[in-house]
Amino acid sequence: MRQKLRVTIVYNEPNVSGGVGRKFISTSGVLQEGVDERLARSTVVDLSELGVLEGVDNVHVSLRELGYDVSVFNITDNIAELITFLEKEKPDLIFNLCESLGRVAIHEMHVAGIFELLGLRYTGSPPLTLGIALNKICVKELLLHHGINTPKYVVYRSATEIVEDDFSLQFPVIVKPSMEDASTGIEAASVVDTFPALKKRVRWVFQQYDQPALVEEFIDGRELNVSMIGTRKPIILPFSEIDFSTLPPDFPRILTYDGKWLKGTPAYSGTKGIRPSDLPPTVEAQLKEIALRVFRLLGCRDYARVDFRLSRNNVPYVLEINPNPDISDDAGFARSAKASGRTYAQVVQKIVESALERSCG
Repeated sequence: MRQKLRVTIVYNEPNVSGGVGRKFISTSGVLQEGVDERLARSTVVDLSELGVLEGVDNVHVSLRELGYDVSVFNITDNIAELITFLEKEKPDLIFNLCESLGRVAIHEMHVAGIFELLGLRYTGSPPLTLGIALNKICVKELLLHHGINTPKYVVYRSATEIVEDDFSLQFPVIVKPSMEDASTGIEAASVVDTFPALKKRVRWVFQQYDQPALVEEFIDGRELNVSMIGTRKPIILPFSEIDFSTLPPDFPRILTYDGKWLKGTPAYSGTKGIRPSDLPPTVEAQLKEIALRVFRLLGCRDYARVDFRLSRNNVPYVLEINPNPDISDDAGFARSAKASGRTYAQVVQKIVESALERSCG
């Protein structure tokens, strides 16, 4: 009888402060009650990290249904424990769901680097891809160098650089932390119409995130997500669009942190993922071609998502690339995969098969 393939899910459980109560907080300071029993003793946690837990559960169930011998490892700050576990377990494949370490997002790439050094197969993108994708400035420079549209931008690294006479962008603009993901630091106040408001928001980014602020011209139009699965011949999944039509009239048409993660808020209720039904065939073909170029340019593997803004005259602009996007059952990537006729288990199986096709390390 053939031995079952051993798959280890490696993930990072949200790192929370001690105390009692079950409070879950957004970047805007709104609390949400009771999300997961494993966090019952926490006080504050980044809601975007909870998707990791949902993804772990969904993938775990599917892998078992598919007949794999599954183990699960929650990374703590003790990397030696991870290495010891992997050397003892000797998995045939690691299903990599790690998105940070000690709440430091850049360590996502370092964990993948450990898998490389140990010569282990793992799902998803390699370390360099993960690190580049997290650096929005680096991604934009790569895109522009290769002739791929992305919104015009400037970067501020200190308050002394914010000089009105030197500002060359057209208002409105959107201000973002330059090295965060999952819409962290994106709020309604991120879109500004005047230079004084810009200056205030850039300084807010410095204070809250201690990193350069990325300022982009705001593309007023539709927001589309193009997901891909596979590596050698990536498959384009059905597009998803963010429907902003039910946002309050005074909200900018953007996907904020609260809109992405905080149920019960106007932002969350007003930003729903839908299937776009009226894209011209030429625009659809253009989005597919650009998404594949970006996928290959950054060296993505197994699964990824490219986020676009489509201007009023149907010009596509790449906002960002998401290697190893949220894979929980209700996330946008899984919805796109299901729209293609695949079950969730089939999505997981395709990711596993794609990872197993390549050699270790």
